[in-house]
Parts: sequence; structure tokens; C-alpha cells
Amino acid sequence: MADKTLDLNRTVHELCTADPGILPLLAAAGFTEITRPGMLATAGRFMTIPKGAALKKLDLEMIKRMFEKQGYIVKEETK
Repeated sequence: MADKTLDLNRTVHELCTADPGILPLLAAAGFTEITRPGMLATAGRFMTIPKGAALKKLDLEMIKRMFEKQGYIVKEETK
């Protein structure tokens, strides 16, 4: 079984295209609009999870923990 990686530097569109299982997890984390038709293809093309969390005032650490509980390895570049 391959490791599931969540790269926080990639756009939501890139992440969901590579792993469709990410979309329902994002919706459960509070990104409910991403499931609306066209949102993934528009806003998802430039929005990253950290940017979206800041915009929606969601707890990024909670989102990371949620993905880790689902077996994802969260990868983020520290600047």
C-alpha cells in the first residue's frame, strides 16, 4: 500500500485530482463549498489548504490532525 501524502504546498485541485478521497475530507473539515459544481476547477486551481483555512478562519492544525487520522502524511515546506 502506497503512503497517502497531503502536500500543503499543492493546490486543492492538484490534491483532489491526484487523490479523489481528499475531497470529502476537505468538505468534512469545513470546506463545504469545494463540493459545489465548478468550485474545484476554479477556486481550487489557486487555493491551497492553508490559504483556504486562513480565509475561512479554520484551524489548520485540526485539519492536519484529521488527515493524519485518515492515514495521510502531511507534508509542508517551512519558510
